[in-house]
Amino acid sequence: MQYWQKEMETMPREELLKLQNERLCWQVKRMYENVELFRNRMDELGLKPEDIKGVEDLHRLPFSYKQDLRDYYPYGLFAVPLSDIRRVHASSGTTGKQIVVGYTDNDLSMWADCFARMLKAIGADENDFVQVSYGLGLFTGGFGAHDGAVKIGATAIPISSGNTQRQIQTMIDFGATVLCCTPSYALYLAEAIEEMGVKDQLKLKAGIFGAEPWTEEMRKEIEQKLNIKAYDIYGLSEILGPGVSYECEYQCGMHVCEDNFIAEIIDPDTGEVLPEGSEGELVFTTITKEGFPVIRYRTRDICSLNYEPCRCGRTHLRMNKPQGRTDDMLIIRGVNVFPSQIEEVLLKVGHDITPNYQIIIDRVNNNDTFEVRVEMSEELFSDGVKGIEKIEKLITERLRSTLGIGPKVKLVNPKSIARSEGKAKRVIDNRKLK
Repeated sequence: MQYWQKEMETMPREELLKLQNERLCWQVKRMYENVELFRNRMDELGLKPEDIKGVEDLHRLPFSYKQDLRDYYPYGLFAVPLSDIRRVHASSGTTGKQIVVGYTDNDLSMWADCFARMLKAIGADENDFVQVSYGLGLFTGGFGAHDGAVKIGATAIPISSGNTQRQIQTMIDFGATVLCCTPSYALYLAEAIEEMGVKDQLKLKAGIFGAEPWTEEMRKEIEQKLNIKAYDIYGLSEILGPGVSYECEYQCGMHVCEDNFIAEIIDPDTGEVLPEGSEGELVFTTITKEGFPVIRYRTRDICSLNYEPCRCGRTHLRMNKPQGRTDDMLIIRGVNVFPSQIEEVLLKVGHDITPNYQIIIDRVNNNDTFEVRVEMSEELFSDGVKGIEKIEKLITERLRSTLGIGPKVKLVNPKSIARSEGKAKRVIDNRKLK
């Protein structure tokens, strides 16, 4: 199967739909023949591959779930012989058995193409040096960025995550122009760069940040501190890795690579497909992946899809930034709370606080306690108790107004919250331990 050519991104919608129809039918047939779980679920619904004529029949197909990967660990959902698998990746496994995914030669080529599209969309070319500060290991992040950089002829700097001082020195010495890492680590790097006084030695012009939720306020903070344009990218191991969708130069939603993936928005409670423009749970079907394909995979991410034409000329629909997750949603005293809501409030407070915070939830005498710890700036720390109390009160009022529930807000000393070189651990829910 042939993958990316430039015209794929600007293909007329009617031609794209025809391509999706062909590829979906191909995928359903091969999964029915090669993946026992999918075949059993199809049989339970009384469906055969020939019943699926195209995208209009997608809603008839069964969902797939993260738990499926744990139940069939490690290779039970692969759709090709293991001799055709060229690489495996896996999750961290912090909440049970890790999930394992596999890639054929064609899968790896498609993945590189998807990330290459993003690099091209932000203006990168063979003259750029792409510093890959995502982890290079079983985590999917680093390899997608690395292979995408190579695909466009850029120079990849596969430094992986960690060792912040070395990261910064490498940026300077090697002339990195594009940075790829998590947004929280980008802020950590920015803080360290400021302390080292070397900002004027950087050649960075853009950053591609993903693997964890981040807000528009956080984007502005990163752009200001690193003097770059910060772009969002979306991916997850079960679908591909970073590159499923990506922002273009206009930063107005992430273009889904629709020649490889079909996106739907469903009601997370009923599973019904929602009308265009609705907010709900994001579901993906992989229509070109060979090694580990999925049909109607429930991502648990809450977002909406935008079908309006983009100024960049790309015709693929855009997904808006996820607003939270159905399984990361916190229920505190009966109120639904998303950590992204808290971050958005905090980042609007200004320079009295830093972007470093933690949400601590506990249960005392059968009642939930809810505390938000926020790191204050050096300036506020020197202002003394009155200034600190004033900001704590301000944050408390804003969070109560946004969430409908008032947490205890505690400002903590500068640099007292542990920094992350990968995904930031923002939520500590001690109720799960009792």
